[in-house]
Amino acid sequence: MTRHVLAIDFGGTKVALGTAAVDALDGRPHTTMRLPTDGSQGALRVLERTLTAARELISAPAAVGVSTFGVVRDDVIRLAPNVPGWDGMALPPLLRAEFGDTPVAIDNDVNAGAAAELRWGALRGVDVGLYVNVGTGLAAALVAGGRVLPGAHGAAGEIGYLRDSSADPAFADGHAPLEEAVSGSALARRGSALLGREVTAAELFGLRAEPGIAALLDDAMDTLSRTIANLCITLDPQRVVIGGGLMGSAHDILPPVAAALRRSVPFPPELMTATFVDDAPLVGALAMALAAAR
Repeated sequence: MTRHVLAIDFGGTKVALGTAAVDALDGRPHTTMRLPTDGSQGALRVLERTLTAARELISAPAAVGVSTFGVVRDDVIRLAPNVPGWDGMALPPLLRAEFGDTPVAIDNDVNAGAAAELRWGALRGVDVGLYVNVGTGLAAALVAGGRVLPGAHGAAGEIGYLRDSSADPAFADGHAPLEEAVSGSALARRGSALLGREVTAAELFGLRAEPGIAALLDDAMDTLSRTIANLCITLDPQRVVIGGGLMGSAHDILPPVAAALRRSVPFPPELMTATFVDDAPLVGALAMALAAAR
């Protein structure tokens, strides 16, 4: 009888679940389920609904892979201030209590995305690499020895906290300065203020003719490109993979990054778009579950 694994991705507006056979080759869940969420439900209620759905989806998984926002530190979720009730939540022990002796692998959503790319995508076969997620937030995953590096505290790659100048606020001030400058949520906020109406970050790239929008986007892409180049100088990766929700505008994002890599990095890495975009964390959770099952 074929054994199956369970993948869970906790997102800000939904929870995605999927299953696959332990011999899965393509990174695509066989069955999936999505649960809409909002801040009014409370973190524990979201977890309760998720576990109920998991029981309906699969009764005895061979292993479980879980992707979450924030980072996992000392068996609790940290650096998740934007999701009510999640920061400080003891998610790992709650999952272990639910699944008993079944192996449970848990990591943040960006590291999960990198795991997906390592197993089935654009980082496959890469020894040293960099995965950058440009979506609602901004973060990276560092790859060495063909594995995602967690860092000493599970927070490697949290580039949203980088300061681009001494005038920027810092983590101690309650800020994530780089994320507040160039992430999708930041671009949407800044663009909406300029235009006097609500727009998404994806829409901004089609509004360059509007007053101030071209300068806003050029400044953001310059900052992002400089950041990625600096990371490459530090890590010396073979390949950089960029994913996330803004990659629908890859034709606007990749050229300035490529130019910065050529100009600034002594040994410029190959630059590629991610194989997995919309469901990258869920596919990464699946990759983690398969690794745990084997």
